[in-house]
Amino acid sequence: MNNFQYSRATDIADAIRLLTTDPGAKLIAGGTNLIDLMKENVERPSRLIDISRLPLRDIEETADGGLRIGALVPNSDLAYHPLVEQRYPLLSAAILAGASAQLRNMASVGGNLMQRTRCAYFYDTATPCNKREPGSGCSAIDGLNRNHAILGASASCIATNPSDMSVALVALGALVHIAGPSGQRTIALTDFHRLPEDKPHIDTNLGTGEIIAAVELPKHGFARNYSYLKIRDRLSYAFALVSVAAALELDGNAISEARLALGGVAHKPWRSLEAEAALRGRAATPDHFSRAADLLLLGATARAHNRFKIELARRAIVRTLIQAASSTPQSQAHKKIA
Repeated sequence: MNNFQYSRATDIADAIRLLTTDPGAKLIAGGTNLIDLMKENVERPSRLIDISRLPLRDIEETADGGLRIGALVPNSDLAYHPLVEQRYPLLSAAILAGASAQLRNMASVGGNLMQRTRCAYFYDTATPCNKREPGSGCSAIDGLNRNHAILGASASCIATNPSDMSVALVALGALVHIAGPSGQRTIALTDFHRLPEDKPHIDTNLGTGEIIAAVELPKHGFARNYSYLKIRDRLSYAFALVSVAAALELDGNAISEARLALGGVAHKPWRSLEAEAALRGRAATPDHFSRAADLLLLGATARAHNRFKIELARRAIVRTLIQAASSTPQSQAHKKIA
């Protein structure tokens, strides 16, 4: 049994104060990831700070026509919210591709962003893991690494980020609103998660005592030409081998704007501005999609068991862009096949 203290935060300031005064404390809302980690002795918090009753469950339009999503909005509520379904269907599709209905009912937006890798060695406390115990080594590098990173990895860690929601948010250009001891700040979601480098135990760029207050979506949601494709070992309740979020703005058959992000391939959702730039002004054709895939996968490195992911990712990118260009997102494609 792990002994820990329990506190219920009365407001955001109280949550920040509790986090700041107890470095070993962890926030808990839905608990869909943290409780598992505690059961496996991967996480041993000195205190759980319950933030589930804080007023962070609103979804509201911003002054410039975007959408502000409270950090405690359940994933299922977000996926099925009318404004999200109508204006940001890419986000809705990505959320519904993850986990199970029961977990989506409990998991929060902030918790989804903060979830930790599902690397088997990270969960196995009998094996070395730099993410769990800095300096101990990475068992995955010479171990079973079929599910591991092909982009942005380091000699210290080849784990991947497990979130589907984050991939869509990165493609859409979302912002993260953060509250902390020094006040409030906003960062792009592309800068929220970190690459492992020599500090793989640090997943995000949150500072001491900081918490996620909200996620903000820009006005443009690419509601017509989009698709989210998730390739996994089984159709449900499995993490991505490769996932692709694609969004296009078309003028006839010419691409005027493009967004492209990968999941399941790196320590963070992977987006390439160069790949997107290569699509702008081009015709929406497989050849141009293949060129974008090459740029998105530039620098990809395989390990003993995950070499297949490079070609899998390349084909998935092209397929997803074709679906987006033809306004037949993956969910609709399944219906047509059926």
